[in-house]
Amino acid sequence: MDLGIRGRKAIVCAASKGLGRACAFSLAREGVDLVITARGAEALEATAAEIRAATGVKVTAVTGDIATEAGRAAALAACPEPDILVNNAGGPPPGDFRDWGRDDWIKAVDANMLAPIFLIKAVVDGMIGRKFGRIVNITSASVKSPIPQLGMSNGARAGLTGFVAGLARQVAKHNVTINNLLPGPFLTDRLRSGAAFAAQKSGRPVDEVLAERGKENPTGRVGDPAEFGEACAFLCAATSGYIVGHNLLLDGGAFNSSIA
Repeated sequence: MDLGIRGRKAIVCAASKGLGRACAFSLAREGVDLVITARGAEALEATAAEIRAATGVKVTAVTGDIATEAGRAAALAACPEPDILVNNAGGPPPGDFRDWGRDDWIKAVDANMLAPIFLIKAVVDGMIGRKFGRIVNITSASVKSPIPQLGMSNGARAGLTGFVAGLARQVAKHNVTINNLLPGPFLTDRLRSGAAFAAQKSGRPVDEVLAERGKENPTGRVGDPAEFGEACAFLCAATSGYIVGHNLLLDGGAFNSSIA
């Protein structure tokens, strides 16, 4: 299926590993030139090289923390007029809210709410002027079903979700769409770290916790990041302009509801 975005330009945040990496690969396979960002230069450059070799598209790696003003400025300098923006950032650590101070909360809000909002602010008017834009925010299944030990993530990402719900309806008439992708359990470093936290609390091996997590899912497994990447590319398709302000949950059916 041709998504009609060959030759477009995209910024994909936190793309050296995991779900961001998968989104970058899926867009590249559709012929989209990329600027990819991450904090770790070595892993980011390795991912850029892999994408170039696999797809032949132009890939620019920009090392930096997208949660900071400097990190965002560097990404935008490399691609000032993106057609596609995939917002993504590592989530805050798990724990008990009683242990978190103001600085912990500000860091979480900066990364998982304000950073994507400021990037949207920087690019949305250009997209409106060009009459094409696709913005996808990677949030979390916890937006629909909060995870008790991820209180900072629950709060910050819910704030972004509320903001997007209003803005998406304002810009849709210009063929600019904003949607959110809500990952459930995918086999990423984030899932492994969560399993390690649970394993430490329960005194069990990490592999046992991961296997149990998969068995609990209706599919009997955890997700493959490549599946997530393909969903992201679909939301960025030229023909996806009527999908506006949605929260697409990719969790293998774990969220039990008559209306997803």
